[in-house]
Amino acid sequence: MEKTTHMGAKVYTPLTLKLYDWWVLGLSNQFAWRCPTKEVLLPHFLKYVGKEHLDIGVGTGFYLTHLPQGSFVSLMDVNISSLNAASNRVGVGRVKDCIQNDVFNPFPKKFHDKFDSISMFYLLHCLPGTLTEKSQAIANARDALNTNGTLYGATILGEEANHNCFGKKLMDVYNAKGIFSNKSDSKNTLQAILSTYFYHVEIMQIGKVALFCAQNKI
Repeated sequence: MEKTTHMGAKVYTPLTLKLYDWWVLGLSNQFAWRCPTKEVLLPHFLKYVGKEHLDIGVGTGFYLTHLPQGSFVSLMDVNISSLNAASNRVGVGRVKDCIQNDVFNPFPKKFHDKFDSISMFYLLHCLPGTLTEKSQAIANARDALNTNGTLYGATILGEEANHNCFGKKLMDVYNAKGIFSNKSDSKNTLQAILSTYFYHVEIMQIGKVALFCAQNKI
């Protein structure tokens, strides 16, 4: 069956997006995934962001509000509510392109070889299928990077991460509802997939989250 991101994305309605920062970036990251947003995830986001940047799976746009002056950002998401929320939060004057596209589909040609950096924060664990089946999303992002570009992000690992009681409960509920599809997602598999498309790959695990960076596209 053809993969699409719609099942994981449809949970992000205007109402749930109002709760996202509090529930996901606040409580869940701190107590379930043991990877604090401001202390770990935000510095990782800022470390690799380039002047011409694309954010895929935009959430509420929290990370993008911390972009350095002079950076241009484009947004990509299958969910128009997320695109609108992030664009309004960042400020439409700082958003170059707002692209409604399923990450499993090829990106429009005009975005190929374009970006200095592409971020995927909490996207991969929401995509359907195994990590291997999600590799098309990595390939599509790779094609949108320029020669020296960087793909980076963070994803919640599966059962091998040995989640605490809170994390196990969220994992069970989210996977049952199709919000997550990550029970078998592992650090080693992520390393192997990224290495298919990039010569240089770094992955660091903080809590139950894999923070990754991939450069020098193949």
